[in-house]
Amino acid sequence: MANRKFHPEDTVVNVGGELVGGEHFTLIAGPCSVESEKQIIGIAKEVKASGARILRGGAFKPRTSPYSFQGLRESGLDLLFKAKEETGLPIVTEIMSVRHIDLFDKVDLIQIGARDMQNYELLKEVGKTKKPVLLKRGFANTIEEWLMSAEYIMSEGCKDVILCERGIRTFEPYTRNTLDLSAIPVLKELTHLPVVVDPSHASGLSRLVKPLSLASVGASADGLMIEVHNDPPHALCDGAQSIRPEQFDDIAKCVNVMLPICNKKRII
Repeated sequence: MANRKFHPEDTVVNVGGELVGGEHFTLIAGPCSVESEKQIIGIAKEVKASGARILRGGAFKPRTSPYSFQGLRESGLDLLFKAKEETGLPIVTEIMSVRHIDLFDKVDLIQIGARDMQNYELLKEVGKTKKPVLLKRGFANTIEEWLMSAEYIMSEGCKDVILCERGIRTFEPYTRNTLDLSAIPVLKELTHLPVVVDPSHASGLSRLVKPLSLASVGASADGLMIEVHNDPPHALCDGAQSIRPEQFDDIAKCVNVMLPICNKKRII
């Protein structure tokens, strides 16, 4: 179902009225984790003003250490819904368990995180909801394995899957992961599904988010998913890779210049 041979036209996914794929380029932005009502609504307003069309924010957070902040959970979802009411931005947030599916009824785009890319029971249950899904690549998975995970979702009736390249684990420790730019044009050959890039998780370093974002646009990505925080040094999660709203605004302006060259509509 994900194979371009049987579906030659690009799939365009409708996420709460915002289109992802085809000639559309989509900026997704927001904090790694929802921390408070003031924080998420404030950031949502700022990224929207800069051209973001979908708001990201973690309510349930998978963390390597069980002692790290793991999100506000249900109350975090409620804050995301409030931010949506205030700004009109559709929301994307990560699901971690089939037990939480009913809680995601008002979520516009359900995210499957890198750690769950091969959680096949979760993939099947999310696919049954028929909601748009953003599927992140596992940090040790091949492109073929990634596409097979997308196939799990699509085989259950969900045709609206967005692939998200977020870096893979290599022998290089300087960055958090290694952004696989080559995966973008390869996926464009193999599948009709939209491909977005998460330069924040790929590098783990805020100063690298801009160059990796522009490189992703040049490599034919359909969008970017960027972590933006109003106070990165005091963020409860992933502050080192988060950029400030004014930095996001700068990236959006640079991206906008590149889009006509890449046969994409301007975002602003």
